[in-house]
Amino acid sequence: MRQRLFGWGRHPDVEAWQIEGEDLEAITSDVVLTRGLGRSYGDASLPPPGPLRVAATRRAERILSFDPTTAVLHAEAGLSLEHLHGVLLERGYFVPVTPGTEQVTLGGMLAADVHGKNHHVAGTIGSYVQALRLRLPDGSIKRVDAANSSQDLRELFHATIGGMGLTGHILDVEMRMEAIATPWLVESSQVENDLESLIAALRCAAHEWPFTVAWADLMAHGAGKGRGILLKGRWAELSQSHAQAPRRSRQLTIPCAAPHALLSNFTIACHNTLRMAAARRAPASRLTTPQRFFYPLDRVGRWNLLYGRRGLTQYQCVLPWDPGMTSYRRLVDIATRHGAGPFLCVIKDCGAAGAGLLSFPMPGISFAMDFPIVDGVTQSLVDDLNDHVATVGGRIYLAKDAFTRRLHFEAMEPRLGRWRELRRRLDPQRRVRSALGDRLLD
Repeated sequence: MRQRLFGWGRHPDVEAWQIEGEDLEAITSDVVLTRGLGRSYGDASLPPPGPLRVAATRRAERILSFDPTTAVLHAEAGLSLEHLHGVLLERGYFVPVTPGTEQVTLGGMLAADVHGKNHHVAGTIGSYVQALRLRLPDGSIKRVDAANSSQDLRELFHATIGGMGLTGHILDVEMRMEAIATPWLVESSQVENDLESLIAALRCAAHEWPFTVAWADLMAHGAGKGRGILLKGRWAELSQSHAQAPRRSRQLTIPCAAPHALLSNFTIACHNTLRMAAARRAPASRLTTPQRFFYPLDRVGRWNLLYGRRGLTQYQCVLPWDPGMTSYRRLVDIATRHGAGPFLCVIKDCGAAGAGLLSFPMPGISFAMDFPIVDGVTQSLVDDLNDHVATVGGRIYLAKDAFTRRLHFEAMEPRLGRWRELRRRLDPQRRVRSALGDRLLD
């Protein structure tokens, strides 16, 4: 069926033929791209403009096998985290690395090599993938893994991890799950009054807590800009399970695109002030569910519509560790001087780089900032942010990007030449393509 397709940011959009089916081998035989639930923010899951066909994987969501003795899962690429956790969470297993939403497929997680709140100790999801089955651009199907005896297949594996779906169509995945003692988490939070204190506390907490993340208020003024809340968590032990964990929250769904006045610098500043006040009154430690801890935004269905018809973009970058924190303060100053947002800022502590040729994380501090799309402003904002990130040796996250220029990405990414060479050998006729690939990678 021909339809209008877009990512979570609702910009850009393209008209394309999208086909769905339970048999991924059948529906990927003549398409330029596979896409899951469309939760990448920009154009990563979109085909280039033109009369092209894409395959949606969401109906191919079967768990093919699970071995509880090794915790190895074999599942189709269209399996969502929500479905997976619905089956395995109560049985004592959870995905070892999770992004900030359950509305993502295994194939999409692998293509973006997602990271989470535990990156400083657990790395990216690619570290837990044992093998995958891939339809190559020439139509052949191969099982590839990191330990394969063939150098070409090993290289293909690492190019696919974080390769944004451009090395072929992922059909199914074998990966290790994490065994957990209970389906609850112990959560703790603390308030910090400025950006430097917040980042210092985040790095300190990483020595004791497996899950850490910071929310920063960039609508505050003066020295308080960047104040925020540090959230820490770990899986609860059986000895703590006598407490009653909260039930899973009922979801509120946004029915239509909101007027632009609903989200503004003023309304977000008011929300942030109330959030800081609530955090100061919160108990030092509490029991919570994985859904509340890992996926707070999933409690509001279609929350992207709050940004109105023009949509939003999330700018996510990682900057190398800066003891003086001047590069972090400079990033925040650039982000706030254009007048619109950021309405949300999440900061994480990143550990070692992933094994994928284009995996995003590297040792340093990651900033993820949501901006409303404003004509004549957003492109200039992203250009200025990218100038800074490239200058200090940082990277951007392709799964979130919609506005980066090729020149900036090439300046940030020294691994790109190696990835391009492999892709030229693998797909000389460019049978597998995406809008993002045409814009930045090929």
